[in-house]
Amino acid sequence: MTKTLDLITIGRSSVDLYGAQIGGRLEDMGSFEKYIGGSPTNIACGTARLGLKSAVITAVGNEHMGRFITEQLTREGVDTRGVKVDPDRLTALVILGIRDQTQFPLIFYRENCADMGLTADDIDPDFIAAARAIVATGTHLSHPLVEGATLKALAIAREQGLKTALDIDYRPNLWGVAGHNDGESRFVESAAVTAKLQATLHYFDLIVGTEEEFHIAGGTTDTLAALHAVRAVSRATLVCKRGALGATAFVGAIPDSLEQGQTGQGFPIEVFNVLGAGDGFFSGLLKGWLDGCDWPTALKYGNVCGAFAVSRHGCTPAYPSLEELNFFLKRGLVRPDLRNDKEVEQIHWSTNRAGRWPNMRVFAFDHRMQLETLQGYDLEKGAAFKELCLQAALRVQNGRNGYGILCDNRIGRQALHAASGTGLWIGRPVELPGSRPLVLEPELGSDYGGLGQWARGNVVKVLCFCHPLDDADMWTKQEETVIRLFEAARRNGLEFLLEVIPSKVAAVDALTTAQVIRHWYKKGVYPDWWKLEPMQSALAWEHAIKAIEQHDSHTRGIVVLGLDAPEAELKASFEVAAQFDLVKGFAVGRTIFADSAKAWFKGELTDQDAIDQMAQRYERLCEIWDGARKRA
Repeated sequence: MTKTLDLITIGRSSVDLYGAQIGGRLEDMGSFEKYIGGSPTNIACGTARLGLKSAVITAVGNEHMGRFITEQLTREGVDTRGVKVDPDRLTALVILGIRDQTQFPLIFYRENCADMGLTADDIDPDFIAAARAIVATGTHLSHPLVEGATLKALAIAREQGLKTALDIDYRPNLWGVAGHNDGESRFVESAAVTAKLQATLHYFDLIVGTEEEFHIAGGTTDTLAALHAVRAVSRATLVCKRGALGATAFVGAIPDSLEQGQTGQGFPIEVFNVLGAGDGFFSGLLKGWLDGCDWPTALKYGNVCGAFAVSRHGCTPAYPSLEELNFFLKRGLVRPDLRNDKEVEQIHWSTNRAGRWPNMRVFAFDHRMQLETLQGYDLEKGAAFKELCLQAALRVQNGRNGYGILCDNRIGRQALHAASGTGLWIGRPVELPGSRPLVLEPELGSDYGGLGQWARGNVVKVLCFCHPLDDADMWTKQEETVIRLFEAARRNGLEFLLEVIPSKVAAVDALTTAQVIRHWYKKGVYPDWWKLEPMQSALAWEHAIKAIEQHDSHTRGIVVLGLDAPEAELKASFEVAAQFDLVKGFAVGRTIFADSAKAWFKGELTDQDAIDQMAQRYERLCEIWDGARKRA
């Protein structure tokens, strides 16, 4: 059978509510970050980020948290065909925090949760056979129902010649040998748990665990003796994680000393968060194992991924991409607190962003000043008109990828909020229209804390009128605003679009836009998106694109703005811009809506006629862009 997957993990999934405050008790935490979690789910995401084709067999509830898990898995590139949606059970939750380098208070909300409702009937033999490896976790051996599902998957894997791996993943309270208040407990002795594990260890080619996890698997707190006990019932390669001492692999007979096993290069990393480090380590190890690397190399991959995990907040969000892993291995360690290594963090951010936008056809109706001057305008009417713009955009989009809007929160709040979840790319402006030096909308607050209330799918868009000939004072004022805004966007997990229009400041030539772009990179601003004015010269585009690619090989790309140009002029500019792959599309507004707006606000156009007219013009621009791209 053709292998379409590298690995399938099986077991628990949850929504992790991670305390945002560091160093306090869970009782005192006031806000939480929401991530996907659960060891098999983390590993599926971690391996997908490293380029493996990963899937997970688990179950979620038919509710908001379950949909969050499946949607996030899709964003991470994980195959979700094995995710069961259970209408009768709720998705598991975990509430947890970071107290210090060793304490991590957590509470598991897993009473009769969805993933514990997996049964043997949920295991599809053809799905299992399509993978090269199956990865199981110990928690799903703790209950007869899910144990049956896990053992069926392993039996099929054995029959089909798949590789098999186990993350012992011992959580005493999930086995019923510790109470709800002991969520962070890593070891409680239990002969029943040891017997259950030892009855299944023969299924595996690879078994991974901490020293404490091998203690429960081996039935003794002497690590060497525990490894010998595991070896007595399994021929698997055993990988023992030893915290700051790294990890050791044992192939064949267990030696007289832990130091006699095979090891991989370790890294002296500051420990910020121990939660999820093991899943990160296993992700890197699996990458090396399935790629056929020797154990020192596979262990090195695991150590790097574990190092990133302990240095960042959250579990899955901390894991590196393949580009990040390779960059780190090539460049080496610069500072032990990796989350504060700006070069690494830029690669982490830019290579792990959700979604793919190879084409961008954006209807920009974020205009405020232009609408406020129209005859018949008031705020209520302005809001209603922007909802008509959204309806036109959705008609053209028709559920397809590659379409978007720019919409403000001052006039267009209702349309902005209604657009969430529609599949549209959503850019949201923050500048006061026409301001120079740049001034931001009051809603952001003086500390830009307003960004914390934004929907995570919104992209921060800011227009800065700047030119290489600006004096030092103007540059300083604008830099202070843009840099703070960029850093605040990153802090809040929001993508950032920087729009520059130097032609509105002074005369331009083929080098002007490139000079502006280089200036912002020099100041440490790495936009996810650039919005640039149409340039009729191919040479000007070449210079601008070279300036971007020299600084950021992972940028999302460029969209071309319209500047209220007539269709014929836009068509000419599209023909030039479409020659360059980094130009993903357009963001045009007044060319689409201006005539409709004038007539509608004066009462000369019905709602439906306005929608029809704007949709026709928007669709026509999409056709012009797509045609230009096709010819290019």
